[in-house]
Amino acid sequence: MRRKFTYQPMTFRKTVLLVAVGNLIAITLLHSVLNLHVFARRNPANGTRQKFRIGFLPVTCHLTCPVTDFINKQMTGDSIFEPVRFNGWPELKEAYLSAYTPATFILAPMAMALREQGVPIKIVYLGHRDGSAVMVHKDSQIYRMEDLRGKRIAVPNRFSNQRLLVFRALKQAGMSIKDIELVEMPPPDMPAALYAKAVDAISSGEPFMAQTELDGYGRVLWLTKDVWPNFISCVLAVHEDMIKNNRPTVQRLVDGISKSGKWIDQSMDHRMEAAQFVSKFYYNQNPRLLTFVLSKPPDRVKYTNLTLRKPDFDEIEELGREAGILNGTARFEDYTDASFVTDETAVQPYAWEPPTRR
Repeated sequence: MRRKFTYQPMTFRKTVLLVAVGNLIAITLLHSVLNLHVFARRNPANGTRQKFRIGFLPVTCHLTCPVTDFINKQMTGDSIFEPVRFNGWPELKEAYLSAYTPATFILAPMAMALREQGVPIKIVYLGHRDGSAVMVHKDSQIYRMEDLRGKRIAVPNRFSNQRLLVFRALKQAGMSIKDIELVEMPPPDMPAALYAKAVDAISSGEPFMAQTELDGYGRVLWLTKDVWPNFISCVLAVHEDMIKNNRPTVQRLVDGISKSGKWIDQSMDHRMEAAQFVSKFYYNQNPRLLTFVLSKPPDRVKYTNLTLRKPDFDEIEELGREAGILNGTARFEDYTDASFVTDETAVQPYAWEPPTRR
């Protein structure tokens, strides 16, 4: 005998749950299409994507990435790569580990630690020199490193060079990491935390440090260029297979990044122009931030002298071991390939001028 079916209406709770799940799926698909380009057009000749992706964050340490993309589009109508913006280090790192971005700007100690863990990553160029600061609230009584004893300091990540910067400064002041409370915080959240006095000091890549100055509540304790000259925070890294299988593409990438650095540092006009188009088209920030960082003072962050040098990484490695974030099992030759730019003096800036300045 056939059992009679009786319709059971969904409860309100089930309805809300289904709607929530549906909204989550829709948002995920929208994010995949608009931000991650999951359904991007493929090359019919080989089924691969037409351009490789490169990850970056909206910080001055990664400025040469959008500058290279923008200038190439202006000069040739096309770009070398597809820049993908992330808002934090965890997402950027996972995108690289999943092979979504075969190239990325990344924290130097993080790249070194990944190599120690067996990840096939190679640093091929630097992202910048200097370009960080330690900021305190203008009303605080903190004027030197010793005044931070017992205070809370925010850094971007366990593997950030800002963490090593603080560690290095503590050593120079005769203090240890036990004398402060170190907290990890996404750089975009740091200005608000300092304003609310939830932390006593912050340190990250610009322009978030400058934001506290411009808004009138932050004060520079010191710029990294004054305490750790030629400081390195971020580097350009690629998957090792890219070098093995498509070295000309990597060479073209490094050439573009190095030319952009020379172009930025060629004149203050170039710096101010970059502040405008990068803020508008890539960073989604008020141009006043980059304008301030790239000019006050002009050497607050630099984009030349970016070849890979072993002594720089030796110091990072030594500090990383002392701070407990590196174990020293990977050598300079393991995590770098310095062959793409051997003579920085031979690098010429892009021969491009904005239409308004021609």
